[in-house]
Amino acid sequence: MNCISGSILLICLFSCVACDAPASETEAGGASLNYDVHYDIVPDPNGGSVAVKMTVTQSRGQLRELSFDIADIEASEIEADGELVILDNRVSWRPGRSGGSLRWRSVISHRHGNDGYDAWLNGSWGIFRAEDIIPRAHSRAIKGAASNTSVAFELPKNWTVASEYSTLENRNPVVIPARRFDQPRGWIAMGNLGIRRETIAGTRVVVAAPEGQLVRRMDMLALLNWILPELNRVLPDAMPKLTIVSAGDPMWRGGLSAPASIFIHASRPLISENATSTLVHEVFHVAMGATSAESGFDWIVEGLAEYYSLELLQRGGAITARRYRQALQQQARWSEDAGKLCGTRSSGATTALAVILFRDLDKELREKSAGRFNLDDVIARIAASRSRVSLGTLADIVTDLLQGPSDVLQIDKLPGCQQYWPISEA
Repeated sequence: MNCISGSILLICLFSCVACDAPASETEAGGASLNYDVHYDIVPDPNGGSVAVKMTVTQSRGQLRELSFDIADIEASEIEADGELVILDNRVSWRPGRSGGSLRWRSVISHRHGNDGYDAWLNGSWGIFRAEDIIPRAHSRAIKGAASNTSVAFELPKNWTVASEYSTLENRNPVVIPARRFDQPRGWIAMGNLGIRRETIAGTRVVVAAPEGQLVRRMDMLALLNWILPELNRVLPDAMPKLTIVSAGDPMWRGGLSAPASIFIHASRPLISENATSTLVHEVFHVAMGATSAESGFDWIVEGLAEYYSLELLQRGGAITARRYRQALQQQARWSEDAGKLCGTRSSGATTALAVILFRDLDKELREKSAGRFNLDDVIARIAASRSRVSLGTLADIVTDLLQGPSDVLQIDKLPGCQQYWPISEA
């Protein structure tokens, strides 16, 4: 056994990389090339940490190597069967031919800037992401091999857990169709929880929060009953699952999305005085599954989420058409403080400017196509592609729908975006 202990930081980029193997190795006997990966997650509430054990079971060394960068997770007590090497901030593990286990402990609490925590665990409850305790890694396996992944939680007495993978089963399957090496992901809540479950417009919704905190679980479900049917009509595929976790202080006082899940602080209003909704904004992010291609295009994904947070509330009847128009007028006034669209991060004023741009783009699409297309068609194509969104992506989709260039997306109308313009204006 190789063992390395001590406090280090652990995580980053998980993707699947398969290596070529001789045909005799990949095809021998026609046997399945799949191998089993199981994660046991054991919280230590009093210590503010979580112990993770990753067990690989395989028949002929299908999984050759896992590697990951040391980054955002504070970890210690790292041990493994097989070969474990930590060199130049890179962790590499090679399990034996029949498998083995990799074990570590991660400290949970993590501040989100200077305004609370985006990961927390104490003696009563915890909220964090699977990515906070399970580092994203590269896998090297024989050609054609894929993981059968599962996860289980070993909890203190009277604790429950809510996540994409929390059921009454001992081993909850983890299936991510786009990947060959599947890992748990998204928000996790655990402790003495109050949990409400509902199926809305084909989406299985779980809302969980620590008991005794002023979290409006039923109000959230009521709002989702208004907006989820409208959202699932826009997108090509309805979300199969949505997990919402919430808590009060010391958590960060905002909303954060992750795959199939969101966190929202208990103090956030479901609909603000300006008719926007942090909850709907984050739900839209989860449903779209879109990220910006680079930091310059953050305004696209943030602007779409904010525009549709208003649009879905109006379509679902949660706000009136009059209130919707007033909200857009307020966004227009706020956008006057924005210096540019393209930048490192989309500020509130920048996002407001993007909202007005998407309002105008929706109008242009409707008018030039004689009502055949609108912004919903752009959203559906972005969601179906599952690609990272850039200004070029947006322009190409709109140009295809209009069979010509968009007036709204002319580069001289997009302040600060000239350096990012990817296509000719000719």
